[in-house]
Amino acid sequence: MIRLYSLFSVLFLAISAVAQSSINLPHLQKQGSTSQLIVSGKPFLMLGGELGNSSASDMEYMKPIWPKLQQMHVNTVLAPIYWELLEPQEGKFDFTLVDELVKDARQHQIKLVLLWFGSWKNSMSCYVPAWVKTDTKRFPRVQTKAGKAVEILTPFGKNSLDADIKAFSALMRHIRETDERQQTVIMIQVENEIGMLPEARDHSALANTAFDQPVPKSLIQHLQTNKAALAPAVRSAWQTNGAKTSGNWEAVFGKSLSTDEIFIAWHLAQYANRVTEAGKGIYPIPMFVNAALNRPNVKPGDYPSGGPLPHIIDIWKVGAPTLDFLSPDFYNPDFNYWNDLYSRPDNPLFIPEIRFEPANAARVFYAIGHYDAMGFSPFSIESTDKPAEGPIAKSYHVLTQLSPTILAHQGKGVMNGMLFDKKMAIDTVHLGGYTFICKHDYTLGWSPKAKEDEWPTTGGLIIQTGPNDFTIAGSGIVITCLSDQPQTPNAGILQLDEGHYVDGKWKPGRRLNGDQDHQGRHIRIPVGDYGIQKLTLYRF
Repeated sequence: MIRLYSLFSVLFLAISAVAQSSINLPHLQKQGSTSQLIVSGKPFLMLGGELGNSSASDMEYMKPIWPKLQQMHVNTVLAPIYWELLEPQEGKFDFTLVDELVKDARQHQIKLVLLWFGSWKNSMSCYVPAWVKTDTKRFPRVQTKAGKAVEILTPFGKNSLDADIKAFSALMRHIRETDERQQTVIMIQVENEIGMLPEARDHSALANTAFDQPVPKSLIQHLQTNKAALAPAVRSAWQTNGAKTSGNWEAVFGKSLSTDEIFIAWHLAQYANRVTEAGKGIYPIPMFVNAALNRPNVKPGDYPSGGPLPHIIDIWKVGAPTLDFLSPDFYNPDFNYWNDLYSRPDNPLFIPEIRFEPANAARVFYAIGHYDAMGFSPFSIESTDKPAEGPIAKSYHVLTQLSPTILAHQGKGVMNGMLFDKKMAIDTVHLGGYTFICKHDYTLGWSPKAKEDEWPTTGGLIIQTGPNDFTIAGSGIVITCLSDQPQTPNAGILQLDEGHYVDGKWKPGRRLNGDQDHQGRHIRIPVGDYGIQKLTLYRF
């Protein structure tokens, strides 16, 4: 009886440990109006960098990169996992690169977001194993209208989907077995920049058969239930054709490139969802898909058609409900425009990839301050020769110190950001009954460079931490304050200190007054400086 009791005790403890482990896995959790990534039971702000596509395929090549990343204050690396190297022979998996990547990340106190380069990478199927590439009968390709094969696996190939699921499942099982306790891997990107090229949809026999099938009832129901909230492109295609509730894709959405894109988006989303379901069934950490953004007046197929883009986001949300969110990759202008479209109640903002350039040092403050972004990640982060001196390193140094404060206030309506260049040099922020007139530092006119045709991109964020207390951080900003109370319309600087955090504790430096705050008239962090200032206001 005692032995049986002991056995039950051991089983109970084992089951409890598994349950506790599952509860503490990385996951998303709502706070106010946003979602945060929770790692080891605490909110985590990803100050990230994505490796160049081939860097993680050679651990010797990676050795000098890890110290670089530390010098840049990167706390999260986005690293590819290559199907062709994971499963070089069908059914035989090699986790050597995965294990080395995880080991090195742990040694350098860096978390990992793994990018599954599976069926598709930038639309193409260039990372599938040789045994998939060379067997086009078993693993069919996309075809153009003219019948020409493209080096893209068709999403209608059952064998392709099954093989991808098998490989991805093996990866997730290995991560669970080797990393569940340490949680070095905190998130997964499923595929990479999915989309259809060089035409709006696949025209293979398999695709054409699917195109003639009825539009799925789940999508029709979503269209009916969410008429007012649909993305304009989807709503227009559906309603212009009579808002039909049954029929094949052309019957419901009309004959157009838009219909072709909606159709292929659904099937790409379904494919990604099946892969995600399989992976989460083994190890349910957050998973997402990224998008190669389109440009104005460019037709589907000239950009990767059917990817998780804002104008067809409804298709992806219904077609791939297991994904936690969809994310933009930035290689074009209009930073605010695209972030506005991706920041939705059902879609927290994460920027997994953005061109590595100096302006990112300002954009990261704005993404976190204005959009409550859970993370930011320039591409080919290792390509700098001066890691500690780069602008993004200086911003990340500031944001590393501020992360606990940022995470405590995200989603509560007490934080905002600013982003400036010469064309957009002024913005207004309202917080705590005060109006902050925020401007580019060069609007003061003191710098000789203020007369140049272009100004560097600058930015920052403001967090209200008390009734009259604010924390301001960034670079190249100048701020004046007004009270929103009619009886005391003026706001004065009661106290302004620069400083930094050490082990989470604020260490004030200079008390800023006189010339440093223009005799109490403004708060300023000059171009080229990256800092934190604590502000207390009063009304009069």
